[in-house]
Amino acid sequence: MAGRNMLGLILTNFQDTYIPELTTRRTFSSIPFGAKYRLIDFSLSNMVNSGISKIGVVTKNNYLSLMDHIGSGKAWNLSRRRGGLTFLPPFENTVDKYNTFVQTIDSISNFIDHSYEDYVLISSSMSVVNMDYQQMLNAHIKSNADITICYRNMPVSKNSTFDNVVFSLDSNKRVSEVLINPRNLETANCIINTCVIKKDLLFDIVSDCMSRSKYTFSRDVIQPSVKEYNVFGYEIPGYCADIDSIQSYFKANMDLLRSDVREELFNMRNPIYTKVRDDMPTKYGLNSSVSNSLISPGCVIEGEVENSIIFKGVRIAKGAKVSNCIIMQDCDIGENTTLSYVICDKDVVVSPTRMLCGIDSYPVCISKGSAV
Repeated sequence: MAGRNMLGLILTNFQDTYIPELTTRRTFSSIPFGAKYRLIDFSLSNMVNSGISKIGVVTKNNYLSLMDHIGSGKAWNLSRRRGGLTFLPPFENTVDKYNTFVQTIDSISNFIDHSYEDYVLISSSMSVVNMDYQQMLNAHIKSNADITICYRNMPVSKNSTFDNVVFSLDSNKRVSEVLINPRNLETANCIINTCVIKKDLLFDIVSDCMSRSKYTFSRDVIQPSVKEYNVFGYEIPGYCADIDSIQSYFKANMDLLRSDVREELFNMRNPIYTKVRDDMPTKYGLNSSVSNSLISPGCVIEGEVENSIIFKGVRIAKGAKVSNCIIMQDCDIGENTTLSYVICDKDVVVSPTRMLCGIDSYPVCISKGSAV
């Protein structure tokens, strides 16, 4: 069965509180990543590579940068007369109804209902992964599942600001028990926010939850469904980074400095697409030094860069030392500056001779457009 029998939905705003340092002026899905991408690029590209030709991007607030990045969807081959890409912002009287999963699906029910696809793939932009959703749909159909949810066996976060949802599986990978915020588990099968469900069943579940004033995905949809429906798990193969904090965001970027991670995420069979900004090649000064870093075009590097992610248009002046940092687009790092474990959002200006140092578990984050 072709991937075109799936409708894709990307929920872009539910994670804004996870990384407030980077989402005051943008939605979570448009956070820059990996020197040239945005987080939503992975979900969008995975859907397109899986043959999904109709995708709804559900927004709520701060979505101007997201719309500017995606545009008509041309970079993902989604600019078409039938199907393609649709932005689903809140209507004037439904802003409050976009606060939870159930309310959001109920608010866009007309869009879903007017789609011819039998299955709905619901995803967020939390996961940096390259995966084939067609294989997930095949497993869903083969197991005669009502709901199939992605998961990874991984350490359970103890200091999370959101619900940690884990489940137990039987030998057939059917979910037998769902736990929320378990206190006595070190590692478990943790839910990754991607699921496949039949469209008619999605409407039934959402209608029932709305009539009972139950709105959350984990407590009101998944946990009760284990007893009523066939809920199966689908383990994500290969590399997957779940972005749920500034620490996990920093680590996922640093992982790209490993060649094995880059080869797995960015391969020719299933490319990750993004909006292309043409720029001149990066210029390196005579006394510059760069090691184990990703450098985008359009930069001017006259200082030292080590173990860092450098976006387009960045200027690093003479004598500056940048190590273990993420420097986003069009930042200006002054002379004789020392930065270590620092995240600079776009258009940051760091004056000469400044010294900023964090640690890997708590990087310093400088907000967009700031002058230090």
